[in-house]
Amino acid sequence: MLFGDVIGQDTLKRDLLSMLSQNRLSHALLFLGNEGTGALPLALAFANFILLPKETKTSGTDLFGEAVATPFISPASPEDSDQWMQKQPGFAKLSSLVHPDFHFSYPVIKKEKVDKPRSADFAAEWREFLTQQPYSNLFNWLQFIKAENKQGNISAEECNEIVRKMNLKSFEGGMKILLMWMPEALGKEGNKLLKLIEEPPPHTLFLLVAENENKILPTILSRTQLIRVPPLKETEISKALVDKGLVNELEAARIASFSRGNLLEAFIQAQQSENNYDFELKNWLNSIAQSKLESQVKWIEEMAKKGRENQKQFLQFFIHVIELAVRFEYISTGNDTAGRTDIEMAVRLNKICGMAEKEAMVHLLNQAIYYIERNANPKLLFHALTIKLYHIIRNKSLILV
Repeated sequence: MLFGDVIGQDTLKRDLLSMLSQNRLSHALLFLGNEGTGALPLALAFANFILLPKETKTSGTDLFGEAVATPFISPASPEDSDQWMQKQPGFAKLSSLVHPDFHFSYPVIKKEKVDKPRSADFAAEWREFLTQQPYSNLFNWLQFIKAENKQGNISAEECNEIVRKMNLKSFEGGMKILLMWMPEALGKEGNKLLKLIEEPPPHTLFLLVAENENKILPTILSRTQLIRVPPLKETEISKALVDKGLVNELEAARIASFSRGNLLEAFIQAQQSENNYDFELKNWLNSIAQSKLESQVKWIEEMAKKGRENQKQFLQFFIHVIELAVRFEYISTGNDTAGRTDIEMAVRLNKICGMAEKEAMVHLLNQAIYYIERNANPKLLFHALTIKLYHIIRNKSLILV
């Protein structure tokens, strides 16, 4: 992974390199960023740069005939760093995720014939997953390893293995790095790592990559240097979608505008761009506003057949339309709305809903997404959601929210 493979985050890339060159980095860093911001790819690229040996050059001799070494000068930019990394002999091992001094820890499940699973038991799957989906999330990882409804965790056995590995000498004589993805999956067993993180062996670095600060053990959190990874800009997401040939520029701009800085969400939406969410939303809202019970039931039956990701993306699209409607309460829509059905729907939504109703609907939709992620029955969920939206739209009643 190179810095150039990380979408956006240019300021943070330069800041990390600057902090490294000025020796202002702690021995334990926490990359904290929401899903789809690129915290994991950024940590990977940074780890790769650190692990490559920084050779010094001989620049003559001193008065006593001893060789004088010129210290390594860190490249000034992420682009220069990438060029330097690609020229190093050890980069092939890093790009293949098989460097002996680069260790990984991540949530896993019980495996057949393995009662006490560790991350190493899923190393092959992890390498394939990172290669294919570096911007993915925990749900996709668990599906990738066929977890079904099992919850992944980082076990006490894994913590013991981490302590053992990180106390070994470096295989290549340089730095040792442990990258822990989703430390939120650590229970109280994570306290086994406290002494190691607080007083690590020489030339040891811990990189933690997380999404939810509140779910991390406070004892772990207090021992790390926080690196906040901000949401991506709409322009960065739009460019990434076009560069990867997923959609055209107009569709990329539309998707980016309601992805809320989440590249994973944008990728999913682009790959499912044949789904006509605006048409589905119009049908749903019309059936609610006009009290067409048969149409509502038919719509719920159809939506329940779609997969969870599709249902989540539809609800995210609805939230996006509401957010546009709120924005247009205060600013003009402008003249360039051709092809933007989301803008047209937002304008119409403002005619039937006030600010309180829109706020209540966003709360309901976010709640529905939360339940979908936890395997809620889709028929019951969308049936309840339809009833509540009816009372909000028709009766301006917020008591059911």
